[in-house]
Amino acid sequence: MSKARQNLSPEKYARLKAEADAPYRGLRKFIYVAFGASGAIGGFIFLTQLLAGRDVGSALPNFALQVGVVALMVWLFRLEKSD
Repeated sequence: MSKARQNLSPEKYARLKAEADAPYRGLRKFIYVAFGASGAIGGFIFLTQLLAGRDVGSALPNFALQVGVVALMVWLFRLEKSD
């Protein structure tokens, strides 16, 4: 055992080892949640525009984009969780 490892508590060593194995995992998860929430809010707004029948020609592609962003963030978050 190295001298540095002997000075660390087992909990701190495990946390540092996990961070070394997957750096910035917490930051990436936060970004996925923030972008997913942003996409969900945008999707809700464009969905209400579609339901109201306002500017359907531009609201539909924007709604599809927001749904795609949410789906991508869910997929990335689940991928991050599976590691």
